Amino acid sequence: MMVLISYDVETASAEGRSRLRRVAKVLENYAQRVQNSVFEANLDYAAFLKLKNTLIKLIDTSRDSLRFYYLGNHWKNKIEHVGIKSGYDSEGLLLF
Repeated sequence: MMVLISYDVETASAEGRSRLRRVAKVLENYAQRVQNSVFEANLDYAAFLKLKNTLIKLIDTSRDSLRFYYLGNHWKNKIEHVGIKSGYDSEGLLLF
């Protein structure tokens, strides 16, 4: 299933900046960054739940926020991109 994940982490304090880096690093391991604080993840449900729980443990819910947009399995018709930085095929061939 495709999930769009966005976050807003308070960065006025050193602790907040540290949380921001940790949240971004975790998301980079599971998802594709499409904007500064926005990631697209094409995961099975178990992997998504693991990611979600990890992120919730990282943030300070009194200062930070996470948003999860569930686009489901038929997501290709729900995403439109305009401008630079073309999209990617999350189901395509991945070369290392």
